[in-house]
Amino acid sequence: MQERLKELQEEAIQKVEQTDSLKELNDIRVAYLGKKGPITEVLRGMGKLSAEERPIMGALANEVREAISNKIEAKQNELEEAAVNEKLASETIDVTLPGRPVRVGNHHPLTRIIEEIEDLFIGMGYRVVEGPEVEQDYYNFEALNLPKGHPARDMQDSFYITEEILMRTHTSPVQARTMEKHDGKGPIKIICPGKVYRRDNDDATHSHQFMQIEGLVVGENIRMSDLKGTLEVFAKKMFGEDRDIRLRPSFFPFTEPSVEMDISCKICHGHGCSVCKQTGWIEILGAGMVHPNVLEMAGYDSKKYTGFAFGMGPERIAMLKYGIDDIRHFYTNDVRFLKQFSKHE
Repeated sequence: MQERLKELQEEAIQKVEQTDSLKELNDIRVAYLGKKGPITEVLRGMGKLSAEERPIMGALANEVREAISNKIEAKQNELEEAAVNEKLASETIDVTLPGRPVRVGNHHPLTRIIEEIEDLFIGMGYRVVEGPEVEQDYYNFEALNLPKGHPARDMQDSFYITEEILMRTHTSPVQARTMEKHDGKGPIKIICPGKVYRRDNDDATHSHQFMQIEGLVVGENIRMSDLKGTLEVFAKKMFGEDRDIRLRPSFFPFTEPSVEMDISCKICHGHGCSVCKQTGWIEILGAGMVHPNVLEMAGYDSKKYTGFAFGMGPERIAMLKYGIDDIRHFYTNDVRFLKQFSKHE
């Protein structure tokens, strides 16, 4: 029995030294030190020994177990350390290598134009006001002198959600809401940027969703000359001091009189070319004096207060300023297009 225990010790230690796998090492542990292992089998025969031999064999068995267990533990530490070193070697980072460049995005051209327009009008004393894109029919049409059945509603083919709720077709409802909040008192000087929606076929110059910026000034003794001066400052700041403007009579239900504003063509300087269709002028925006009915519906005394309003499309401004020929470029998120507009420009 004593010789058998020594043989098992040598056999187990030899297998431990030869293995290079933690799994195999655990299998050796179970095979030799487990309840069904050969050492346990040997010890079951201790009942046949004399009383003097039993303590001696028990002590020897414990020595054998301890020797095998210590060897397994030492080998386990060795294998685990080797595994850690191998992983560290495979994940080594060379800190002397140059870093990967981080790409910095640019401002979207529409964002740049809108911020530029906002900064311009804020410098002239305007406030930036926003409103809901899902709007009530009342504020989108009726409060702007467009009652139900008005033929001018056909000019704006709308996305209706219910009979009284729709996606706003312009940012004019923000003006109506702002005037209503003032309850017919005090001056107003605001611009209203935001998305608008119309049922239109998308092509190079049209989109079912686009941006709009409208302005409103209400106060005492507001005249058409104030509107012209404001628009002239805007045109020269946005397109250059050498640009001229002209106002042409037009029609909008919420302004009277109404005008369209053109700027002189920067290509031909007013002489006529293919860009301006040989007219020397390019249409930019619509404007006019606030209709008395709009003032009255908002609670203002139209005999005391007057005002002017204007509306422009940032996409059109950006297309003219940057020479962009297709409105769809603004919404397709083509990086080749967007990266042309450096924010440091």
